[in-house]
Amino acid sequence: MTILRSRQSGITLLGFIIVLAVVGFFAFLFMKLYPAYYEYYNVVSAMEAIKREPASARWSPAEILTSLEKRMYINYVDEKFVNKRSFQIKRAGNGYTLSVKYERREPLLYNLDYVAKFERTVQLGTNLGTD
Repeated sequence: MTILRSRQSGITLLGFIIVLAVVGFFAFLFMKLYPAYYEYYNVVSAMEAIKREPASARWSPAEILTSLEKRMYINYVDEKFVNKRSFQIKRAGNGYTLSVKYERREPLLYNLDYVAKFERTVQLGTNLGTD
């Protein structure tokens, strides 16, 4: 009754623990970084919604910011990271250029932090929101 080791296959307990640790580390990174990117996606979707508004080219900068704030409030964008000062509105031809630039600093692990920088620009009032 001999067992042929060459026919046995599988992973050892130590190998399983190492694989589990690597997968766990990347899952931890994903859980820490995902909220920042999800928030950025919500900011961009609010900007794109304003871009699709046909009358946005005729709005004043204050009206654009008010509409943007309402949309970001609905999308749960944290005002600690993205607020009115993060946006810049410039006159461009018949419409405006709406830009956002901000960074988010969050603790990652013990004394390590991560910094995520985000930047996006959209044209308001050109071709009624279609590019």
